[in-house]
Amino acid sequence: MRLIFSIVTVAFLAQGAAQTQTQAPPAKPWEPRVGMAGKDVVWVPSSPQMVEKMMDVAKVTPADLVMDLGSGDGRMVIGAAKRGARAIGVEFTPDMVEHARKNARDAGVEGKATFVQGDMYVADISKATVMALFLLPENLDKLKDRLLALTPGTRIVLNTYAITGWEPDEQYHVEDPECRSWCEVLLHFVPAPVAGTWRLGTGELRLTQEFQMVSGTYTSGGTSTPVHGRLRGAKISLKVGDVDYTGNVAGNRIEGTSGPKRQPWQATRAGK
Repeated sequence: MRLIFSIVTVAFLAQGAAQTQTQAPPAKPWEPRVGMAGKDVVWVPSSPQMVEKMMDVAKVTPADLVMDLGSGDGRMVIGAAKRGARAIGVEFTPDMVEHARKNARDAGVEGKATFVQGDMYVADISKATVMALFLLPENLDKLKDRLLALTPGTRIVLNTYAITGWEPDEQYHVEDPECRSWCEVLLHFVPAPVAGTWRLGTGELRLTQEFQMVSGTYTSGGTSTPVHGRLRGAKISLKVGDVDYTGNVAGNRIEGTSGPKRQPWQATRAGK
């Protein structure tokens, strides 16, 4: 009897050992690693403090559509969605897209946060009211023309890295003792296009434009006067000689007020 029991016990233990050897350990959930390579960039996440600061600086509201290109684990998109905005992230790495979707579900904002697997250089950004980006200058420069083509007044908020030739409209530092790298927030308002020739009163206003910075001349009665100014979205401020002009650009027309008595003025694009 004891021999039979021993044989059965040995057989049972052997079977258990065989099952243990054949059972694979449970797979660990996929997790991103700081520095992991993507299509054109490596993944380095913005800090939680930076995400909140960028949302504050851009003044994100539920009326906005916020987009992040190279959206990584989704933290920028999720941060915008938590403020009630619709938010879309475009990310090249499929595993990262799924990870971001899980993070949005865990944060309770999956109804507001959308993640798309794709190439950020060809993504449709035309409807965005806020672009929230943490990209290298070479990435941003490739996107420059597409960003400039957005609706005037669209906010572009950047983590530290600048777009070549663009002066930020506002710049802030993240006041956090833990922030030692990537601590600057740059804010741009996409300017209305005003380069060209305009009819202003009895004269001609010729403007050149470098993003939001404007310069040129006003010629009337054979006299030319230097012009300097800047745009903030569709709002324009000009100094024509010693006279200040402010107004709003609407396509081929600018209307506003000028001088100490704030006299009304308007300019129309020549040939229009």
